[in-house]
Amino acid sequence: MSKANKDQQHPLYNRDRPIVENLLIGEATDHNLAELARLRIRYQGFPGARDIQSDLDKVLQQWGLSEQELFEKTRSLHSLGGIYKSRGKKEEEDWN
Repeated sequence: MSKANKDQQHPLYNRDRPIVENLLIGEATDHNLAELARLRIRYQGFPGARDIQSDLDKVLQQWGLSEQELFEKTRSLHSLGGIYKSRGKKEEEDWN
């Protein structure tokens, strides 16, 4: 059985793909750094969605960051709070 046959479709793939596209053309803003870190964690070790994993690696390279630097920056941003302020709702965390 080939590796491709074992790959799984991530349940949030269709929601995450456009975010990844925006990161590829975007800049390393606080929000984009938080999104990149969130998606790196979500897809880390996932047996599939290899295009997303590859594109997340490309974004890190484009922004000149290692994964460790990304996580250090985003930990600091999250400690300040407010990265994911939504329209009038209380702050939410996406741990899916």
